[in-house]
Amino acid sequence: MADIPATEQLTAGHGALTAVRIGQKTASGCDLVVLHSLLADRHAFDPVLPRLAAKHRVTLFNLPGFHGSEPTVLPLMDAYVAAIEDGFDEFKIGNDAVLIGNGFGGTVALAFALAHPERIARLVLSDAAACFPDEGRAQFAAMAAKVADSGLGAIAEIAARRVFSPAYLAAHPEKIEERKDVLLGIAPKAFLAACKILQEADLTPLLPRLKVPTLVVCGELDQATPPALNKAIADKVAGARYVELPGCGHCPPLEQPEAFIAAIKEFVGL
Repeated sequence: MADIPATEQLTAGHGALTAVRIGQKTASGCDLVVLHSLLADRHAFDPVLPRLAAKHRVTLFNLPGFHGSEPTVLPLMDAYVAAIEDGFDEFKIGNDAVLIGNGFGGTVALAFALAHPERIARLVLSDAAACFPDEGRAQFAAMAAKVADSGLGAIAEIAARRVFSPAYLAAHPEKIEERKDVLLGIAPKAFLAACKILQEADLTPLLPRLKVPTLVVCGELDQATPPALNKAIADKVAGARYVELPGCGHCPPLEQPEAFIAAIKEFVGL
């Protein structure tokens, strides 16, 4: 894909939330807001940014603890939703916005859409869960314990295997070191808070209330949020569509950017 356009640095909440913005709205465009995964940062969307920004204004939020965004005071989903709302207000994001979230960012996007459906026109969830089963919750607890004991660098290999499909990681073993670099840039307090939220969150009972048009995209080989968890969202949200990407892991914009764009192109208006 083409080179990434120049970015504008943004801050909200007296500096508590940071973001970058690229592109301008066109006559047929709108605001696209992107929320990244816990095991990645906003750069996971770099391969698809030129396409997203071709006619839309794209704002990539840095979740709490990433790239200057302050960790939330309390490890509660409501605190994340409030931070995103501050960003929507201060960054002057229109109510015609499309909200796109991957992984933990997808769960946050879903919570925001449930709390503030009037703020967005469409929702794209990539490899996200409304609730994790006991096995998934145990994995977050184990990662949190490892980070608390040995730091974020200690889960680099675990993170790489959760983010990428086995075949992709075998072909790109350098991605383990890349995950380590990303993880070391996260505030440990924020990572632990997010793990706690993911262990406790259950948005499933609220899904039938969601009236925002929703597209759910998932990598076939996602080990972090397997297809069944994504399908559960699509099944309970009225009118939602589900698209599965063959051979892809947890982060389609990074691993299969062309396939991801093809999956969302019509829905987003690219």
